Amino acid sequence: MASRSSSLSDRSSAQISAGEGSRFDRRLAKILEHATEVFCEKGYEGASMRDLSRASRMSLAGLYYYFDSKEKLLYLIQKYTFSTILERLRQRLEGVDDAEQRVRIFIQNHLEYFLANQKAVKVLSHEDDVLKNGYGSEIAGIKREYYRICLELVDELKRGQGLEFSSRIAVLSLFGMMNWIYTWHNPRVDADAGELAREMGDIFLHGVCGGRSGPQSKRASSAKARVM
Repeated sequence: MASRSSSLSDRSSAQISAGEGSRFDRRLAKILEHATEVFCEKGYEGASMRDLSRASRMSLAGLYYYFDSKEKLLYLIQKYTFSTILERLRQRLEGVDDAEQRVRIFIQNHLEYFLANQKAVKVLSHEDDVLKNGYGSEIAGIKREYYRICLELVDELKRGQGLEFSSRIAVLSLFGMMNWIYTWHNPRVDADAGELAREMGDIFLHGVCGGRSGPQSKRASSAKARVM
C-alpha cells in the first residue's frame, strides 16, 4: 500500500512541478477537487479520511491505497495551486518589458486565479501552517519564490522611476490588499477580476488620491499653482 501511494503521489508531484496540468491524472485531479470542497467546508482538522472517501465516491480502503493521509491530499492541493499561479504568471510576463505593466500583470494573474478558485484559496489561507516537515518546507519554498518574483517586479519599478520606498512593505501591503478578496467579493455588485486588477493596480501604483479628477482636486491644483 505504501509503495502504491508513494508512486502515485510522486508522479503527480512531478507533473505539478513541470506545469503539466493538461496531462494531470484525471482521477487524481477529481480526488483533489473533492478534497478541496471537504477541507473548505469542514476545515482540515474537522475533515476525516472517511469524509474524503465519501466525497470522492471512493472506498476508504481505496483512498488509503492512493494516499497514506489527508496531509498528502492537502499538500497536493497546495502544490498544484501555487505551481499553477506561478506558471501562469511566468507565461504572462514573458516578453513584457514595461515595469509598471509587469506589476499590473502580477496583480491581474493573482486576482483572476483567486476569484476563479475561491474554495482552494480559502483552504490555502485557513490551513496555511498545517503542513509539517518536508511537505511544509516544499510549499514554503514555492511561496518564497512567488514573493521573490513580486519583490523583483517592484524593485524594477523603483529603479526605472527613481523612487525610494521599502520594497518589502510595498509587496506585503499588496498581498494584504489582494489575498482576502475571496472573503468580500460579490459578483452581483463588484467588478470582475480584470476591472478589480486595474483599480487595485491604480491604488497600489499611484495611491488613492493619485487619479483624482473631481472639482475638489481641480481646486487643490489651482491653489497649489497660485502658491508656486
